[in-house]
Amino acid sequence: MDIKDHIRGIPDFPKPGILFYDISTLLAHADAWSVAMGRLARQVRAFHPDILAGVESRGFLVAAPLALKLGCGFVMLRKKGKLPGKTVRHDYALEYGTDTIEIQEDAIEKGQRVVILDDLLATGGTMAAGIELVRKMGGNVTGAAAMIELSFLPGRKRLEQLDVPFTSLVSYDQ
Repeated sequence: MDIKDHIRGIPDFPKPGILFYDISTLLAHADAWSVAMGRLARQVRAFHPDILAGVESRGFLVAAPLALKLGCGFVMLRKKGKLPGKTVRHDYALEYGTDTIEIQEDAIEKGQRVVILDDLLATGGTMAAGIELVRKMGGNVTGAAAMIELSFLPGRKRLEQLDVPFTSLVSYDQ
């Protein structure tokens, strides 16, 4: 099965000139979603995770069912102010300005092997911030994964600079 057949491209979203790769059509197709999760599980299993960290918000859709399939835990990396209780935060630079990502302070134990997941890797800024945050918590980031990689953007290279191996199900080169 070609997973790309179940991912819809939406031109000019969220702004003109951007082609948005929409996984909602993949999620809606039971067989394709099952195949995608099976393939991603095989790839992520190689990183030997104890726990999966999903990046808000579509990363939750990938990481939560994958954690269940792999028999490991799941934690959320969220935008500032979205998690209850005490949190640890990491500020990071965007193209214009900054943003903040947070995790609950008791979500990851020191030394736990963590794989960070999102639906798509583009420039790698948010995933890199997630890696830094998990490391700040004492977690050992053994890998990162996404459903889609935009290989014409520098995301993979950015993760390699952080010594984190990356895998994806599909790649688009334009």
